[in-house]
Amino acid sequence: MGQVSQKPSRRPRADSVRNRQRVLEAATAVFSAGGPDASLEAVARRAGVGIGTLYRHFPTREALFEAVYRHEVDQLGELARTLAGQGDPVDALRAWLHANVRLVATKKGMLAALALAAHGPKELYAYSFEHLTRAVGLLLERAVAAGEVRDDITAADLLRALVGMCYMNDQPGWQVNVLRLVDVFVDGLRVRPGGS
Repeated sequence: MGQVSQKPSRRPRADSVRNRQRVLEAATAVFSAGGPDASLEAVARRAGVGIGTLYRHFPTREALFEAVYRHEVDQLGELARTLAGQGDPVDALRAWLHANVRLVATKKGMLAALALAAHGPKELYAYSFEHLTRAVGLLLERAVAAGEVRDDITAADLLRALVGMCYMNDQPGWQVNVLRLVDVFVDGLRVRPGGS
């Protein structure tokens, strides 16, 4: 009786992994900038790969959108864990909210550049809302425990306020305005001397 050969699952080649990572980073940069130059060809050029390589990793525009978006959400989760153990809790919360503005910029740029429906795959947005709520919750809980911010706001409230600020601003340079509004918002969350 012959032996059945069990082939181990093949790991991607190192250059393939690097190319995929370069495409994700390039797509984030290109789509964040938005505008008429935010095309898949521009992503491939910026990543230093051919368009065929881009399509080999991401066979559809939607697949690239989802991969970039999930990558950004995961990075924000990692950032929250890092910030939760460092420095002033309010500064950490502010830094994370500022970083989240970049995610919204990337998403807005992708929706425009790829002409995707404004309400893409529900499971993707459910994934992001769950992960981002958990991430900002770490920072919010730390700031509340330190007595630095009000205790009557939830992580979901923070995300909704941030999304509202981002989507109310569609003019060129909107990110600068939103970052200023985030700072005003965070300052408004601070506990004032005397307990209010």
